[in-house]
This record gives sequence, C-alpha cells and structure tokens, in this order.
Amino acid sequence: MKRIVLDPCFGARHYLPMRTLFLSLIMACSACSTNAEPPAAPKAAAPAAPVASANPAGGTLEQIRALIGNAACTDASQCRTLPIGARPCGGPEAYLAYSTSSSPEAQLLALAERHKQERAAIHAASGMMSNCRFMPDPGAVCVAGTCQLAPAGKPAS
Repeated sequence: MKRIVLDPCFGARHYLPMRTLFLSLIMACSACSTNAEPPAAPKAAAPAAPVASANPAGGTLEQIRALIGNAACTDASQCRTLPIGARPCGGPEAYLAYSTSSSPEAQLLALAERHKQERAAIHAASGMMSNCRFMPDPGAVCVAGTCQLAPAGKPAS
C-alpha cells in the first residue's frame, strides 16, 4: 500500500519566484514615491522691459484692440487679419480681424510690429519655448456687419 503524505507547503514553492518578483516590484515603487520632493522652482528671470506703455489706455495689445473697435464692415473686402505677438519659434501668437473702413491700418500695423517686438523680447529674456506649431492666417470675413476671423477649415473669400 502506498502511503500518501500531504505537504501543506506543496504549492508555496511554486509561487516563491513570483512572490519575490512581486514584493521586489512593490518595494521599488514605494522607494520611488516616498520622500519625493518636488523639483526646485527655477529662479525668476530679471523682469523684461515693461509691456505696457505710458499710455493710460494700457499696453500695446489694448491699444490695438481699442483701434480695431467693433470692426464694422459692409463687405468682406474691408476685412483683414492682423498678426499679433510673436511665438518663440517664429510666427504670430494669434490673429485679430479688423476693418479697413473703421480702423487706421497704418497705425494698426505699426502697433502690431511694436507688440511683436515686445513679445519677442519677453520670450528671449525668459527663455520661453513653444510647441513650434504653424498657425496659418485664418483670413477675415464680414458677418452681420462685423469683421471676424474665418471659421477653421473655411478660408475667407
């Protein structure tokens, strides 16, 4: 007659490598997360030239917006886009729609160039970077008597 011996630890030896791996993984994860300190904040850069001018109306962008006003138009040919600001990789940060019939175009272009230079100086002083995504000019259309940026995917006519 065969004698059957029951080993209470029979299955444990098969799980020993997996248990060791699991415990090692848990310990490694907890070691990485305990006493973790956030990275030190970068030192603030010296303030760049002030963006706001001495004009009581505010900064350059506010002056541009004030000159554009409501951008009234009667026809799409009166609507134009104005590139605003400067991205660190090049190109404008945004576009604004304006009307040639209600806004002094030469003054707007001069202010936009000044704003572009101010933004470029700020980016250079701070070391700011961007995603370098190209932002195409959306064009402007006359909708309900107001110049507006053309909807995405629909170029201005």
